[in-house]
Amino acid sequence: MIYTLARPARLDLESFARTTGTHPELVRRLVALGVLDAQRDAAGQLWFSMSQLPAMARIQRLRAGFALNYAALGLVVDLLDRIADLETTLRDRSRITGGSTWT
Repeated sequence: MIYTLARPARLDLESFARTTGTHPELVRRLVALGVLDAQRDAAGQLWFSMSQLPAMARIQRLRAGFALNYAALGLVVDLLDRIADLETTLRDRSRITGGSTWT
């Protein structure tokens, strides 16, 4: 008999919904809108990586804090990711050149 000693590297739709405290239909909708990333297996079942748990928590915070609809959530998440990338690039560039940061 073989026992698994570690958590699975991915979650199915039901486990992901239960872990995040959301309804599976909402999770499906967010995947269809491109707000969450999921892979489909040969049977068409959705599977989520563990990195999507913080992404879902972020979506829930944005939805609660700003009362955004689900389509707008995708736009806001993309913009926040782009801002974070630009700030990282600026920070790295200032370290290389030895200049001061803009803040």
